[in-house]
Amino acid sequence: MQRLFLIRHGPTHAKGMIGWTDLAADLSDTDALTRLNTYLPNNARLVSSDLIRTIETAHAITGTRQRLPHQSALREMHFGDWENLSFNEVSAHAADHVRRFYEQPGDTAPPNGESWNELRSRVSPMIDELLSDAPSDLIVVCHFGVVLSQLQRATSLSSYDTFAQRIDNLSITEIRIEDNVWTSGVINHCP
Repeated sequence: MQRLFLIRHGPTHAKGMIGWTDLAADLSDTDALTRLNTYLPNNARLVSSDLIRTIETAHAITGTRQRLPHQSALREMHFGDWENLSFNEVSAHAADHVRRFYEQPGDTAPPNGESWNELRSRVSPMIDELLSDAPSDLIVVCHFGVVLSQLQRATSLSSYDTFAQRIDNLSITEIRIEDNVWTSGVINHCP
């Protein structure tokens, strides 16, 4: 059995839709980082997206774990023209579009951005590749959308129900893979 530990990066305190914008993480909660580090297996491999908020969070919990190269395929959803805007700002000029994006996640994408299905199609092959490279546990420091994309694989929730899950910063969502069967462990666990 392999375990996949999906860690959402430290908070950025940004109030808009932050996808590919490269913001630093606030890692001042050293107690939370220590608890996170203690909870995770020491012999696991560790990877992050190539955005600074995940890189910094991964560095804070690396310890003796094998650090793998950053992966751009593990980035957050690309919000395109909605990047850095709040829901209310987008709603002011595209209310029906943004409502469809959140209420019917699938093929609806922000202008010049990506849809939920496109995010899943980008992330899942990378996770599969990382898991197949070695039979050991894997820690992925990533983003809200990335965590949810893999949680959906393990739970078979609808896209809408998956999109509605709460995933806090510095939380752990665990997935177990045995004989190619994915099952969820803890979800949004903050040790």
